[in-house]
Amino acid sequence: MQGGGSSDMTLAFELAALKRLADPEAVFASARTWSEYVGVVSDKPTYVVTNFTRKNRIRQDFFSGPRGRKESLENVQRQFDTERHVFIGTNDDDAALADEVGWEFLHVEDAAEAAEWELGDPEATRKEREGDDDRDDWP
Repeated sequence: MQGGGSSDMTLAFELAALKRLADPEAVFASARTWSEYVGVVSDKPTYVVTNFTRKNRIRQDFFSGPRGRKESLENVQRQFDTERHVFIGTNDDDAALADEVGWEFLHVEDAAEAAEWELGDPEATRKEREGDDDRDDWP
């Protein structure tokens, strides 16, 4: 993922995949260097996604909101007319969904290896960076 390929890409992370990465903030920063749009889709309630992205200082270009994942991916694909649409997920259901809506699928482990992202617990990594001080004031 680093270096080669087109930057005319929309990249969507399933929330579960993002939670498998040690430093989601750094992952988004990295992905922005080779993707036009980056966001999160999930069947979880909006507040769950928003809480995770705020805690990890992630600025997303799109998110699923109250819609399900399928409708969200379809809407994102219509809204963001890029050469490629790539969905990073964690399991066969995610792969089947990507195929159903016409997105490329990457398993989070494969994406992490290709982009040199570290797998791990983002909560533990954030606490290591900031100490044990749990911040609720961002932004």
